[in-house]
Amino acid sequence: MNQRDHQILQIALPAIVTNVTVPLLGLVDTAIVGHMGDAAYIGAVAVGSMIFNLVYWAFGFLRMGTSGLTAQAFGRGNHEEMRLLLRRSLLTALSVAAVLLLLQWPLCELMLWLIGPTSDVRPLSVTYFYIVIWGAPASLGLFALTGWFIGRQNTRVPMMVSIIQNVVNILVSLLLVYGLGMKVEGVALGTVIAQYAGFVLALFFAGHELRGSSHGLRGVRCENGFRSRPLRSMLKINTDIFLRTLFLVGVNLYFTSAGAQQGATILAVNTLLMQLYLLFSYFLDGFAYAGEALGGRYWGAQDMTAFRDVVRHLFLWGAGVTLFFTALYVLGGMPFLRLLTDEPSVVEASRQYVWWAYLIPVAGVAAFVWDGLFIGTTQTRGMLLSSVVAAVVFFVGTFFFTKTMENHGLWLSMLLYLLVRGIVQTILYWRFRKRSRRCSLS
Repeated sequence: MNQRDHQILQIALPAIVTNVTVPLLGLVDTAIVGHMGDAAYIGAVAVGSMIFNLVYWAFGFLRMGTSGLTAQAFGRGNHEEMRLLLRRSLLTALSVAAVLLLLQWPLCELMLWLIGPTSDVRPLSVTYFYIVIWGAPASLGLFALTGWFIGRQNTRVPMMVSIIQNVVNILVSLLLVYGLGMKVEGVALGTVIAQYAGFVLALFFAGHELRGSSHGLRGVRCENGFRSRPLRSMLKINTDIFLRTLFLVGVNLYFTSAGAQQGATILAVNTLLMQLYLLFSYFLDGFAYAGEALGGRYWGAQDMTAFRDVVRHLFLWGAGVTLFFTALYVLGGMPFLRLLTDEPSVVEASRQYVWWAYLIPVAGVAAFVWDGLFIGTTQTRGMLLSSVVAAVVFFVGTFFFTKTMENHGLWLSMLLYLLVRGIVQTILYWRFRKRSRRCSLS
């Protein structure tokens, strides 16, 4: 293994562990309420978790925008700019959280209207929401801190924070529910306490990294922290990522809705098959994070030779991961689905569609790798463009294909969506390389 592969794995492996542990927060809550004797508690936590997943997903730019800019500053060796970026990102995250807290009532009503829980689940979902919403400053602040650590080529801290956060969530939720006799309120409060524990811990590690310099966060002058040009640049990047995220959310929501319209069995099948997609994404996202960190680092240092080497090695790792998961799904896809459900009708229906999951890694590998590299180089307009084009292909595809192919047409449209994202970004990258060569020769 050469030095470049070692660099990639140092960033990718802890990020993969972090990605795998993130869903545990929701799983722990579900497991606890699953023993309260009423299915409404499970539904309430499921609805509440869905609300916050959608809301926080929309603000993913707090992590992605921070990581790319920080990685470039790291590549230039500009430590002051890294401190400024952390300050700006944290203030942006806390400002967004303040808006969410101020608008919590209309936000809650809107999300419940969109999801439409049953009458027995709704009041419990409301209780869960109005407690967990107070974790918004910690959750969004942690987005900014995670992006900053990734930009500094450090995914070990986010991994440790995620693991400790899960441990705190388990212990506190168990104490509140089984020790103090609380119900959904205890689960919600345990989640909030775990979020703040993770946020405070990440702040501690950030302070430790800054301690070696002559200035910490307090050492950054306000007039420097809020220069108009850097703020405009960050606003542009964050806006591009935010709009791109909306297209991703729209595609995923429509995919779920279109499956639900075909009946409960098809909805269940699609939900199970999407677990295979998520499993693949958890691993490949680790290499995308490596693209953010290393791609941004060498882009900021204007070392195009090293940058192109990172691109080449990332795609080699992506190809390896793709081959592994394709083989894994072909050999073990159905046994894995049978682990998730023992409902005979769902298992039998899955046999008709599971082969679409075999194609997910091939269709999605380029989109995942390019996303990391485009974030690291802050080429966010290209990410937005690829998402727009791919979303148009998806919706046009569902309009035509589902009429004759039904759920097969829906899956074909989803795979085309993933494939087109990667193709558009590949074209944009090669166009950029040609322009760069012309500039270097002129």
